[in-house]
Amino acid sequence: MGAVIAADYLVVGAGASGMAFVDALITHANVHVVMVDRRHGPGGHWLDAYPFVRLHQASDFYGVASTLLGEGRLQDSGPEAGLHERATAPEICAYYQRVLQRMVGSGRVEFHSGCEYLGGRAFVSRVSGRRFEVTETARLVITDYLGPDIPATTPPPFGIGAGARVIPVNDLVKVTEAPSRYVIVGSGKTATDACIWLLSKDVDPDAICWVRSREPWMINRAALQPEPEVFYRSAGDIMAAAVVATSPDDLFLRLEAAGVMLRIDRSVTPTMAKTPTIGVWEVDKLRTIEDVVRLGHLEHVDPGRLQFAAGDFRIPADSLVVHCAASGLKYAPVVPIWQPQAITLQPVRAGFPCFGAAITGYVEATRDDDAEKNRLCLPSPLPDTPASWARMQVMGGRASTAFALESDIRAWASRTTLNPARIPPEKADDPGVRAAAARFRAAVGPGLERMAQLAGMVDVAGPAAA
Repeated sequence: MGAVIAADYLVVGAGASGMAFVDALITHANVHVVMVDRRHGPGGHWLDAYPFVRLHQASDFYGVASTLLGEGRLQDSGPEAGLHERATAPEICAYYQRVLQRMVGSGRVEFHSGCEYLGGRAFVSRVSGRRFEVTETARLVITDYLGPDIPATTPPPFGIGAGARVIPVNDLVKVTEAPSRYVIVGSGKTATDACIWLLSKDVDPDAICWVRSREPWMINRAALQPEPEVFYRSAGDIMAAAVVATSPDDLFLRLEAAGVMLRIDRSVTPTMAKTPTIGVWEVDKLRTIEDVVRLGHLEHVDPGRLQFAAGDFRIPADSLVVHCAASGLKYAPVVPIWQPQAITLQPVRAGFPCFGAAITGYVEATRDDDAEKNRLCLPSPLPDTPASWARMQVMGGRASTAFALESDIRAWASRTTLNPARIPPEKADDPGVRAAAARFRAAVGPGLERMAQLAGMVDVAGPAAA
């Protein structure tokens, strides 16, 4: 038996969700929290991120409820001039370190970094080997139920033959001699970032081969901004398109026509809808890469050859294969957040995990009954396909309705920029905001009803519908 720590909560993981939960919890309750993370500091996967990564969404939407990430400013130059700032990985890590220092300084949080959680409220330091146990009265909080797998910490999902040159995306910045071909493996945001970075370094588009097992839908970043008129206009477009959509694919094509969704290749209907945001300028650059391999999932790499179930594809023998194909966020079943054995953090509003974790922390701090907490914080799933994206919208909309009926939660949510639906007091009487919000509210009911049909949902009364 190791040293015993008395606490009210044991939070396993100090990534974005864990930090947002604890921040809201200790702001509204006088409790003692032990946080444990296997990494050397707070920030989760951002500590392992590739050097050129940025938030794909506006900084305002990310972080903890009590502390704005960044300065809330608009970019004044570059291809995204006029859009809200997006933090870099170093900025995000520094932000979480400042937030943690404030938490620890409050006396309500103690942080154990470099520690492995063993289960049973016990953990061990990976540095010293010392073992700790937290008292049984502490409530366990699991933060990584849907945590991401990333290339830096996940082996490539394909075999590698002798002599083949394969690197994770993190090592792209370490290249010292240009190969005749860069082979980017992956269909999501990491792969698009890798391609954009190479193009920004004057790599010829013809020197890039892009292996995309699926085509992705992405959200136009300009359509998802922390400006209420912009947010409600896009939300209204989504609901209006849903009402008349004949299929999930038709819904996304209508959203493309409305300027909400983007795809890289207009000749192919995407099957992937994890929907990170992307800039129109980025899509324009990505379209200059014409050597795109669509043979399914890559199975094996040998010098000069990529092997797929559908056949082989030849590449130059000195090609550098860049692994961007980690699975990312997990797609575990939706479960009630509050259960006897643990609090399991999950999104509570479609597409904004930090807000979901923060509102979960607020509800934990202000309610006593777990059944009531589960009624107010209904988890929503992460999307992977157009149909599951529609399902996420339905369940996220249901969750928003549940907590919006509570006056204190509504007031709390109106004060944090993590809430995308927030209308600041100074914008409440703006004619454009009022018109956009009214249009959305008129369409949301019929829109969600139709999206439930498109997603094949029979019963959406609770997590069991997942």
